[in-house]
Amino acid sequence: MTRRIDPYSLRLFVATATEGSIARGAAREHIAASALSRRISDLEYALGVPLFVRSPRGIELTNAGQVVFERGLKIDDDIQQLKRDVQASDGVVNGTVRLWANMSSIIGYLPERLKNFTTTFPHVTLALSEVDTHEVIRACLDDKADVGVGVKTDVPAGLESWYFSSDPLLVVVPVGHALASERYVQFTQALAYPLIGVHPGGSLDTLLLQKAKEVLGTASIPVQVSSFDAACRMVEAGLGITIIPRSAARAYAGTRKFVRKPLVEVWAARELWIYSLRKSPRLRSVEALIEALQD
Repeated sequence: MTRRIDPYSLRLFVATATEGSIARGAAREHIAASALSRRISDLEYALGVPLFVRSPRGIELTNAGQVVFERGLKIDDDIQQLKRDVQASDGVVNGTVRLWANMSSIIGYLPERLKNFTTTFPHVTLALSEVDTHEVIRACLDDKADVGVGVKTDVPAGLESWYFSSDPLLVVVPVGHALASERYVQFTQALAYPLIGVHPGGSLDTLLLQKAKEVLGTASIPVQVSSFDAACRMVEAGLGITIIPRSAARAYAGTRKFVRKPLVEVWAARELWIYSLRKSPRLRSVEALIEALQD
């Protein structure tokens, strides 16, 4: 008997191929790795060809797997669009809204606004992904995200944008530090001390390196950590100072062990904005979320 190819197994296959690992694909789709593996085996049986080459080093797509991956991406996009179109035709504001947001917005004002939104619209499911601002913009342009929140930046004409919140950069130093008595701190003053960077390659890291190069002619941040809370722990231990958004400073450097000082530079007056692909009309659930985030 010929087995049918079901869309869910195809979606799991695409996720696994994208992530390059059964375990990561399973985590992305919130399914047990063993169950995902069985689904892929069933898909291979239905198609009559292996889709992955499995080895101790991981998995690789076969030639047939590459064909299925490329076609599967389009099929899954079509199915997701079908779901959104059907949901838009209903009188109730429902469905899933894909929200991509950067780290500082998630630490800052986003959780409270999302709570208010889900209370007002209980039939809407939010699929939230934390990524860097440039990934937020790319996801909105590629229609992988319905709404994005990230640092204010120049965006292509295909995107619309709205103000979300102010999130200026602050210098965080330990109590007793030489900069602790200053009312404001100049970037050149901060560069005189060991600087602890956050999220190498991210928007903030790129900005600070660019500005340091403008001032010094060269730039490097030798100590790098992956999160704002880790940076604050480094500061607490006396390993240096850090420059992070106000939202992160409030969350992780709000105790008496830290002193927070604003940067005087104009570029440090950082803002977060909402982004969405220009569409007419938009799904009611997406429009409702954009309005809620502006509140």
